[in-house]
Amino acid sequence: MAYVPGAVLIAALVAGCSAGTEGDASATDSKPGTLSASAAPPGKYRTLPEACRAIPLATLKDLLPGAAQLPEAQQAQVYEGTPAGTFDTDRRVGCSWKSEAADASRGVTIDFERVVSYDPAVSDDDRAREVYAKKEGAADLPSPSLPPDGTETEKDPASPEGSPTGKAGADGKTDATPGAGADPESSPSGDAAGSPDSGDADGGTDDTADGGTAGSPAENLQPRVLDTLGDSAFLDDLLTPAGSAAQHRTVSVVFRTSNVIVTIEYTAQPALSTEVPDSKELQEKAQALGEKLVDGLSE
Repeated sequence: MAYVPGAVLIAALVAGCSAGTEGDASATDSKPGTLSASAAPPGKYRTLPEACRAIPLATLKDLLPGAAQLPEAQQAQVYEGTPAGTFDTDRRVGCSWKSEAADASRGVTIDFERVVSYDPAVSDDDRAREVYAKKEGAADLPSPSLPPDGTETEKDPASPEGSPTGKAGADGKTDATPGAGADPESSPSGDAAGSPDSGDADGGTDDTADGGTAGSPAENLQPRVLDTLGDSAFLDDLLTPAGSAAQHRTVSVVFRTSNVIVTIEYTAQPALSTEVPDSKELQEKAQALGEKLVDGLSE
């Protein structure tokens, strides 16, 4: 009987060691499961630039040529810009500039939106892709025009589905930009596109209204996807039809780089209703501004 307590003690120690070993194994196995449920990576950008300082002064002078005609005090006010109202400058900022001159007015607006995903399973970049895709879809870009050889261009699989045809192009008409694949025989007058007799005073059917040269193939100035700006980009061009007021053209460039979406609106309105704002000039300057803003975000 003297050895019974010892045997009981040894059995208890053995049982305790076994229980401890199982507990340790269970604790060790639980750690990988916790680590595997990691959140999606954050976006590249954590802050946004100061919008009213995002455009260099030399670029503003080029975008707003009418400001040079103003007194120095008014010039300084124009170039200072007007900041957009915002509740969180780390999430959204914007600024606008406008110059009024005797012959025309010009305006520039920029908007920076930093997209943040609150779903740990969805990255900021993926959420920004969704936001950008909705903007591109809402722009209702027309289908790409046929190339000069008449073969049909395949749709970019990366673009949003359901981009219908028939949207008003850069010249405000529902057909393709003249010279960008349109059939000259389909015009009401039957004249070839670019013929000197095909234009009129308001530039409604002449290639020069869209920045082209009569008698030469016009560039593609219709709203379209841009392949060389940021991660994704598109350009829209809207011309207000001529009426009692002067015609007003707005060129918009929207692009995404990582988790930031930038929107540029560049507008022009001549003083005379018979004048048409130059689509080519506005598009080139808006795209060049987009490239500068991409570089500024990357710094």
